[in-house]
Amino acid sequence: MNDDAVLQAPLFLAIDEEASRALLRTMARIDLPRGRALFHEGDPGDRLYVISSGTVKLGRRAPDGRENLLSVLGPGEMFGELSLFDPGPRTATATAVNDTLLYELSHDELIAWIAEHPPVAIHLLQALAHRLRRTNEALADLVFADVPGRVAKALLDLSTRFGEPVEDGLRVAHGLTQEELAQLVGASRETVNKALADFTTRGWVRREGRAVVLLDVERLERRAR
Repeated sequence: MNDDAVLQAPLFLAIDEEASRALLRTMARIDLPRGRALFHEGDPGDRLYVISSGTVKLGRRAPDGRENLLSVLGPGEMFGELSLFDPGPRTATATAVNDTLLYELSHDELIAWIAEHPPVAIHLLQALAHRLRRTNEALADLVFADVPGRVAKALLDLSTRFGEPVEDGLRVAHGLTQEELAQLVGASRETVNKALADFTTRGWVRREGRAVVLLDVERLERRAR
């Protein structure tokens, strides 16, 4: 169990380590195999989840079958916190990108925990505000940014979660298929692949299956603006 990663989640930031580990021991463990859905859009939302290891994607499906990938989360990140303030239907489907270990806390347990440790609520609200800010930025990018710019920004964002330094750059083992990466960017797979091919030709990235090595982060940052 990756305690250190889990304890970085906003749920634990306002309390001391002893209390954090006491809460963690009460949380149910969930082993989610690759490709398995934790919950589906429209399911009752009464649980908060913290990722210990692995990767989870949150996505929505349109009536015509098209899919949109909202976000990709890794160790130390949490989701489902909206259930604290509005325990209604889930607004997205959560699926394991690879074998994932999660810990869950029910709505009632969460309410009791916040009543005992009120500062926790502030960190949860900050997490929600951060999520809303990122959603607004994503909407603006769909309107104002071209596809290569959105691809560059997505790679940089993924690198903050899954990037590991290597000899010639930053390796990002995101685990996403080409189609999933396209869904995350909000463009066709062909257009996203064209952008990646251009970045590769320019020497900015190197593709390695479901991973990419960022060779020139500065150039990518400029392209993402």
